[in-house]
Amino acid sequence: MIVFDLRCSNAHVFEAWFASSGAYVDQRAQGLIRCPFCDDVTIEKAVMAPNISPKGGRSAGRPPEAMKAALQALAQAQQAALSNSEWVGTAFADRARAMHVGDAEPATIHGQATRAEAKALVEEGVPVAPLLLPVVPPERAN
Repeated sequence: MIVFDLRCSNAHVFEAWFASSGAYVDQRAQGLIRCPFCDDVTIEKAVMAPNISPKGGRSAGRPPEAMKAALQALAQAQQAALSNSEWVGTAFADRARAMHVGDAEPATIHGQATRAEAKALVEEGVPVAPLLLPVVPPERAN
């Protein structure tokens, strides 16, 4: 597994894991990599700090197998949470706000929101949380 810092054409920087550098190139060419903030598919690698090994034989932290297992566990936990949640797409901010003020029945939802929409929801006290891993909208799933 390899991690890259990526940047969309709207200057959002995010991190993504790939099986290899070639997997990144293939997925980018197919338009499969999307910005988790704005859904942009114009993606480039962002400048990253180099991964420098520690001095004198000290441990470099978790081995790659542990990182891969942790990432897989996170993906499984997020998928389990989403399996009982309704996809509302770009209507997320409106639906979350309506439920918060009592204009809509409470439900567990997930969808897309711009950074400005998410910030406004938080400032209004609407209980929301970002997903840690990108979610493919149902209409784009295989």
